[in-house]
Amino acid sequence: MSEPAFVVPAEGPLAPLGGAAPPAPAWFGRATGETPESRFVQVEGAPIHYLRWGDRARPGLLLVHGNAAHAYWWSFIAPFLAREYNVAAMDLSGMGDSGWRQAYSMETFAKEELAVCEDAGMFAPAEPPIIVAHSFGGFVTMLTGALHGDRLAGTVIVDSPVNPPDRPGGPPKRVIKPHKVYPTMAAALARFRLMPPQTCDNLYLVDWIGRRSLKAVPQENGPSGFTWKFDPAIWQRFSIGDTAARLKAIKCRIAIFRGENSVLMPPEIGAYMFNLLDKAVPIVTVPEAQHHVMLDQPLALVAALRALLADWDHSISTRRPG
Repeated sequence: MSEPAFVVPAEGPLAPLGGAAPPAPAWFGRATGETPESRFVQVEGAPIHYLRWGDRARPGLLLVHGNAAHAYWWSFIAPFLAREYNVAAMDLSGMGDSGWRQAYSMETFAKEELAVCEDAGMFAPAEPPIIVAHSFGGFVTMLTGALHGDRLAGTVIVDSPVNPPDRPGGPPKRVIKPHKVYPTMAAALARFRLMPPQTCDNLYLVDWIGRRSLKAVPQENGPSGFTWKFDPAIWQRFSIGDTAARLKAIKCRIAIFRGENSVLMPPEIGAYMFNLLDKAVPIVTVPEAQHHVMLDQPLALVAALRALLADWDHSISTRRPG
C-alpha cells in the first residue's frame, strides 16, 4: 500500500493548508457548485443555521455533523442525495453558524434536529424524514430517535461508537479556554486538525471544511483576525447520557455505518452494537475509511447511503425497540 498523500499529525500544524485551495476532482466542483438555501430557525432562544438542497415536496433527509464541526462537512455529499430527497445539513448550537448558549444539553440538541426538519418542510410529505448523523451527531440522533422516533422514518448512525462497560467513552476532556485569534486565515488553517488524529488523502476536502470552520473577528489594534466558530465551553457541565440505552430505545428504523479503519469503531464495537440491537439492523462498513468517513471515502458513503435508503423504500424492519 502506498503512503497517504496527506497526514493529519497528532501534534503540529497542517502546513499544506492556508494557501490556494488544493486541486479537486470534477465531481467535487459540480457538487459544491450547487448553492444551497441558507436558513435559520429559532430554538429556545438560539438561532439554528442549516443549508437545504432539493425539492421540498420530496421526503426529508437531515444530515448532522460531529463535535465542533458544521453543516459544510456534508455540503459535498448532500447534492447527490438531493436528487431523491429534500436534504438539509444543520449546525448544532454552539457550532458552525448557529448561536451559542449559556449551557448545552442533549435534549436541546434533539429539539434542534426536529426544529430544522419542521422548518425545512420535512413533516409535510406523507413519508417522515430520516436523520443521518456522524460521530457526536449520532449520539444526539440516538436520543432524538428514542424520544421522537415515531415522527421519523429512520436513523443512520455514522461512526458513533456505543461502547461496552469495559471501554468507556464520553465527551472529550479538554481545558476550556477562549480560542486564539490568528492574524490571517492561512495562519489559522495551519493549526487545523482532525480529531481523533488520522491520515487523509483528500486534502481538498480538509481544506474545504477547514476554511468554513473559521470566522473573521474584529481586533482592537489592527485588521480583523480569524478564529474557530465553535463554542469552546460546550463540554462544561455536559453529560452525553446512557448511549446504549438510547440506542436500544430508538423507535424507528436504524442502520449503523462505520469506517473500516476507524479507531473509534473497530469491528468489535460494531459487533457489540449489532448485538445490542438484537442483530436486526444493518452494520455497513465503508472500506478504506477512518472515523471521518465523508472525508476519507465520500463517494463510497454516497453509494452506501443510496443503497440503504432505496432498500428502506420497499422493505420492512423486523426490529422492535428494546
